[in-house]
Amino acid sequence: MKIVIMAGGKGSRLWPRSVEDRPKQFLALTSEETMLQLTYRRLARIVPPQQIYVVTAELYRALVLEQLPELDDARLILEPVQRDTGPCAALSALHFLRLDDDETLVMMPSDQHIPNILALYEAFCKAETIAEASSAIVTLGIVPVRPETNYGYILTSGDKRPEGARRVVSFIEKPDRETALQLVAKPDVFWNSGIIVWRPSTIAEAMEKHQPALWGALTEAGRNLERVYASLPKISVDYAVLEKADNLFTLPFRYEWEDMGSWASLERIREEDADSNGNILHGAVHAFESSRNIIFSEGRKTIVIGAEELIIVSTAEGVLICHKSMEQKLKSIVQHVEKQGGGVG
Repeated sequence: MKIVIMAGGKGSRLWPRSVEDRPKQFLALTSEETMLQLTYRRLARIVPPQQIYVVTAELYRALVLEQLPELDDARLILEPVQRDTGPCAALSALHFLRLDDDETLVMMPSDQHIPNILALYEAFCKAETIAEASSAIVTLGIVPVRPETNYGYILTSGDKRPEGARRVVSFIEKPDRETALQLVAKPDVFWNSGIIVWRPSTIAEAMEKHQPALWGALTEAGRNLERVYASLPKISVDYAVLEKADNLFTLPFRYEWEDMGSWASLERIREEDADSNGNILHGAVHAFESSRNIIFSEGRKTIVIGAEELIIVSTAEGVLICHKSMEQKLKSIVQHVEKQGGGVG
């Protein structure tokens, strides 16, 4: 199999540390290596490096090659502009099909924390078997461990298929807490990891069936790819094809997993680093009579007094002060400020 690391997102939910010029996948969030570097190095332990590809926006080409100097141009797939994961998947499939290569692809985000790489490889192999045997689409479904409102959920039929996969019934977008509590109590519901295993020809068939205008424009773009790609809709692969597909399965994954897409996720990964009052501190930070805060200060001394359950982030790009309970609104508010010309990111 080949693995395609998707590394083109903006990472607005980690503003102001993650900004458009250097989003979260290019930042060192959980160790001294960036998320992209960590993902690549882990994958290189389970498949030959020449089987690992990166798809990203032209905007980030230099950053990718700077952080992964071992990555040659043949393993770098470039989107002219950012158009979400739907067009990204279509472009990746077209890249391999034009090389007459229909080997199974694992498409996965660049910013996930999955420490048990051997368990991940085992899951990939099972998914590959299913994808090759029946031209199916296989997602990895994470067995939920808490009522999470920042993740999407996958509802399955419960009847087990070969390799333990389950047929997908529906997708559930980020729920409110009450709904999340109900979902995690059900044995056939999983978090949507965003990891998909399928063949390029399967992607092509799904796109041709469910997104004919997008697929047609892309396949006929020729030398006009930049102009055509910019005209494609911004649509996730879930909305584009997965939610419409009738050959979609989820393979349960029961090991530690975290989507590093929010300050809360960073807190969970670094909970062992918390001080005696439960504060996660980074930089020249001094917290007094404060508890359960996430405080990140880049390049300046910061004093926090009497704060509880806050996210406080100070970088050259801006300052964020947000109650943890309101973090889910951060992405939409950042987008709103950008549209208003506020200069965020």
